[in-house]
Amino acid sequence: MRRLIRLLRYVRPYTLQLLSAVVLMALVGLLDAFRLLLVGPMLDRVLNPVSQSRNIALFTIPGSQHTVFLQNFVPSHFTNAWTIVAVALVTATILKGICFYSGTYLVNYVGFGVITDLRNELYGSVLRRSVAFFQKYTTGTLVSAIINDIDKIQFATSQVLAEFLQQFFTLIFIAGVVIALGGKFAWILLVFIPVIVFSSGRVGRRVRSTTRKGQDKLAEIQNILHETISGNRIVKAFGMEGWETSRFYGAARRLFKANMRSVSAAAISSPLMDVFGAIAVSLLLLLGRDQIRQQVFTAGTFVAFLFAVFKLYEPVRKFAAFYNNFQQALGASASVFQFLDAEDEVQEKRRAPVLPPFHESIRFERVGFGYNGAEPAVLRDIDLEVRAGELLAIVGSSGSG
Repeated sequence: MRRLIRLLRYVRPYTLQLLSAVVLMALVGLLDAFRLLLVGPMLDRVLNPVSQSRNIALFTIPGSQHTVFLQNFVPSHFTNAWTIVAVALVTATILKGICFYSGTYLVNYVGFGVITDLRNELYGSVLRRSVAFFQKYTTGTLVSAIINDIDKIQFATSQVLAEFLQQFFTLIFIAGVVIALGGKFAWILLVFIPVIVFSSGRVGRRVRSTTRKGQDKLAEIQNILHETISGNRIVKAFGMEGWETSRFYGAARRLFKANMRSVSAAAISSPLMDVFGAIAVSLLLLLGRDQIRQQVFTAGTFVAFLFAVFKLYEPVRKFAAFYNNFQQALGASASVFQFLDAEDEVQEKRRAPVLPPFHESIRFERVGFGYNGAEPAVLRDIDLEVRAGELLAIVGSSGSG
């Protein structure tokens, strides 16, 4: 939860764009639900010329006798049933397309902006670390965090977030359509909600764990690549090509196994949702045929209700994938925040006096130096004065600096 809250802090500069995207995606969901309501009039009125009713009913508000008619949403000079339905359908589709394009653009603007800021901060933080930090973490690990881990977060905060908002509002408004058209039959869907939530939670935790392990194995491969390519002369000089190849193959195999465990955990979500959806629709068909026979539903209303149930099932099924991607992003953010929060062993003393500008010389008195407290120290009790304009190098017995 703390990592999630921390990620959300990067959204603050883009609050206006995000709120605009939320409103636009809400309109997408509303217009999608409105188009489903048109299925009933298409079957009962447009394809059934025998009907003599002038008003085209969309739905009755649950808990009241008030009926909403399609004529309320189109100009009054349209009187033909086909014309009214066609104008409503085309207009809703055009408006949905405009809202979807604008909302998707703004959500991705927010997502890529957040990731750009996060990547810049991570790079600046790594670059300011001491030499001991770069001895503790390999180049491959750092590159994997800046490139691969950030990419996992980027996918979740741009593409996934855009589709999540659309499907979220689609779920809300289509759930309203299901309740308005199906009445008491809509509550059968609530039976499956606890099962779906429980299974998604179990799968999501498994995905987050396997994703983190996969990122670690990828960092191992990048580290091997960096060592062998940058040190290719040493590899060739000692004839180590076979050993390095074997080491790379082993790391690649470990990455393959980690990725397959992640895929195995994520792939189970969709079949589970398919099974739950098929059972729910089968029960609705069993109960609905008697209601049509008793004229509780018209054929058009019940078909529209089934369409809405199928459409409702789509975002529910996708939410499992969204949750998995979200867990992958949280898993990837662990190493990003680890490097951002890393503290150097040697830190600036609080309220340290500001040194005057350099003019004459720099003097070292009894200075020592070692790596991570290792013994023996590299330098011990060094007394040295370097005057302005002098060039001085300190080398070891091998000639290295």
